[in-house]
Amino acid sequence: MSRFWSPLVSTLVPYTPGEQPRDRVFIKLNTNENPHGPSPKAVEAIHLATGDGLRLYPDPLSGDLRASLASGMGLSPDQVFVGNGSDEVLAHAFNAFFTGKAPVAFADITYSFYRTYCELYGIESRHVPLTEGFGVDVADYTGEQGGVVLANPNAPTGIALPLDAVELVLKQNPDCVVLVDEAYVDFGAESAVSLIDRYENLLVVQTFSKSRSLAGMRVGFAMGQRPLIEGLERVKDSFNSYPLDRLAQVGAQAAWEDHGWFDATRYAVMAERERLTVRLRGLGFKVLPSATNFVFASHPGHAAAELQAALREAGILVRHFGAERIRDWLRLSIGTAEECDALVAALDEILA
Repeated sequence: MSRFWSPLVSTLVPYTPGEQPRDRVFIKLNTNENPHGPSPKAVEAIHLATGDGLRLYPDPLSGDLRASLASGMGLSPDQVFVGNGSDEVLAHAFNAFFTGKAPVAFADITYSFYRTYCELYGIESRHVPLTEGFGVDVADYTGEQGGVVLANPNAPTGIALPLDAVELVLKQNPDCVVLVDEAYVDFGAESAVSLIDRYENLLVVQTFSKSRSLAGMRVGFAMGQRPLIEGLERVKDSFNSYPLDRLAQVGAQAAWEDHGWFDATRYAVMAERERLTVRLRGLGFKVLPSATNFVFASHPGHAAAELQAALREAGILVRHFGAERIRDWLRLSIGTAEECDALVAALDEILA
């Protein structure tokens, strides 16, 4: 601990991302990166934007990108906010809508960054237990609370709520913001964007990192009625007026507008997910139903931490979480067909 830290810093438990190894080459199935590259049109747009224009500041409003996103979602540009990855967008949302209020409610097993944001901004939180089958019971999200955060589909479980269940949460909480984190929605779930015009308390957050293969570019966005977007803009402009650089803006816009590449790659991931699920079950694993680009799996005869270590020795990285309820589970990102074949072969040998 440094004697120069502020009192807050010593209390923080930072989010721990998946391992990004440098010592050797691994098959990386631990960080939910898309196995298929970004749209070639996005790569071309980024290349064309690399020139003398980089000496100039980017558009602080990301106007062209917001207009493109809004058009694709049936919204107006002033109902869209963009940021440096959905993690930054989420951080601004926690700061803008949940500070100084009653505890914000989210699942006990969900994206662990939510707890980190609460610690950073001094927000009280209520951790709502998932059901025995790792689902969300919307009846648990009632009463006085400062906000609700739903990861839909949830991570690391991969389970999605139907749209009518999300709407019920909105109806149950008319006086606080309901934030729906849709990082994985494009792999099989139904977006809540269609509800925005009917619910002033709805904020939907999405990312370019997963279904559009731009994790290295860091682009995320939020959608909601104008007062919520204005709140995010006020926080953003008090923190960093230029969160998206020129390359990120043009690359994201080109990726967004390349519908053919988007559909081809996400459907390929979904097909490989179903193939991997069948094969894992054939090896004796319990696999939760997934609407994401990963599966959550547990083997009754083998400790998950030991399986993770054995897979690492075999050159394959997967994710294990130490929390009590999920310590016997592994999160396996969907790779290419060849990578998933290697995973199944390695597991078959380890289990034998």
